[in-house]
Amino acid sequence: MFSGLMLTAWESASIVAVVAGVVGFFIVLRGSAFAAHALPNGAFAGAAGASLIGVDAIVGLAVFSILGALTIAALGRRARHDVATALVIVLMLGLGSLFLSMTTEYAPQIYSLLFGEVLGVSSSELVPIGVIGLVAIAAILLMYRPLMFSSVMPDVAAARGVRTRRMEVAFLLVVALTTTMAVPVVGALLIFSLLISPAAAARSFTSRPLGAMGLSVIIALATVWSAIALSYLSNLPIGFFVGSIGAGTYGAGRGFSAWRRNRQASPRQSSQTLQPGVAG
Repeated sequence: MFSGLMLTAWESASIVAVVAGVVGFFIVLRGSAFAAHALPNGAFAGAAGASLIGVDAIVGLAVFSILGALTIAALGRRARHDVATALVIVLMLGLGSLFLSMTTEYAPQIYSLLFGEVLGVSSSELVPIGVIGLVAIAAILLMYRPLMFSSVMPDVAAARGVRTRRMEVAFLLVVALTTTMAVPVVGALLIFSLLISPAAAARSFTSRPLGAMGLSVIIALATVWSAIALSYLSNLPIGFFVGSIGAGTYGAGRGFSAWRRNRQASPRQSSQTLQPGVAG
């Protein structure tokens, strides 16, 4: 399980999990789940186009991810954000369909870009994945305070001088970078689960921003590590376990949140019931 090939899988998946945990926290906080779904699917079209012309797939991923982020930000100024995102994903998926119709030589590579191929990541790919991940984390740390402010109270942040539009563009570019590094490892369809499920579950367990962000990273790491181990033992696809564990952690978080609300409400209900007897 910890041979040379498997060790590369553990390392690449861990890098992706850490970045996804941090960036995913702000995706959930800002309500940008639709954009987080659109960019990886749109980036897949770039990878398909790059494969068609014989260019490294990561180049195509980066170009289409960044173009998608900038287009969503630009169209969002004049239209509803979800409408702009829908237009971008439809356009990019259309281009992806066009690129796929022009070749049948890269079916295994295209399949891995859709569903991920952790065991297919080579040691030479660890460096670009790690560098892009560091850039994404550094960007989040650099704009942490204004990004947090504009995420929680956008109107107040704008009144205080925070340029919320620039924050939106910058954050979408960070999501694009995350997409670029994550798609070759976990796939365009599964990175959405890794971005959303751990962060959403973490917010159910704690309302403290830094605590939720750290817990999101821990859950994301536990998800990919468990998925790799279970896939190795059962010979089933890693993607199945990533999606299933992600859904399970989110369900556990929602269950804990409901239990906590009921527990907090019970003492208040008991005190209200006793009040008439005390008054009498």
